[in-house]
Amino acid sequence: MERTVDGPDGKPRCGWCAAAPEFFEYHDHEWGFPVNDDQRLFEKLCLESFQSGLSWRTILAKRQNFRNAFKNFDFNKVALFGEVEIERLLQDEGIVRHRGKIEATINNARRAKELIREKGSIAAYIWQFEPTGSDQPPPQTASTSEASKALSKDLKKRGWKFVGPTTVYAFMQAMGLINDHLVECKSRREVERARRSFQRPTS
Repeated sequence: MERTVDGPDGKPRCGWCAAAPEFFEYHDHEWGFPVNDDQRLFEKLCLESFQSGLSWRTILAKRQNFRNAFKNFDFNKVALFGEVEIERLLQDEGIVRHRGKIEATINNARRAKELIREKGSIAAYIWQFEPTGSDQPPPQTASTSEASKALSKDLKKRGWKFVGPTTVYAFMQAMGLINDHLVECKSRREVERARRSFQRPTS
């Protein structure tokens, strides 16, 4: 069972915050709060893909470098990347230099544009996969769920790459499709309030 850890203010946070000092800021202000911005959703899905096989600490430390390298994850710009940009990125020591993941990000930018043409926005599509309460495992007890498997399967069918169910579950945790903060965590109620007032996108 996951345990909490006290933050700088003495209030309990999810135990994973103890792994790195910078995790407290990310945990308190980003992780689990619902997002409906297409560019932020695309960025997070890409970063979770890059994290595959690595730690989130590595990716978070390099996040600004990734933003610089991938035009702030503007999928309209990334979709235009070709071999010249791939070679540039493979030489960029500030990011994870993995050809498959770099090519997947470019591919996924193109698929994102297709998705928007069909669904109106990435957000409207993603939030269709928000699980109901009965479908959600207890906080931090799972690495996949039926909802993450369904979203992963549908993304793959649409041609997206590096979007397995574990990657997608981490994305759903971070972007607020579920509230996976521990019951004792001081952020759980804050996230729940944000989720209650959040307007689910429909287009």
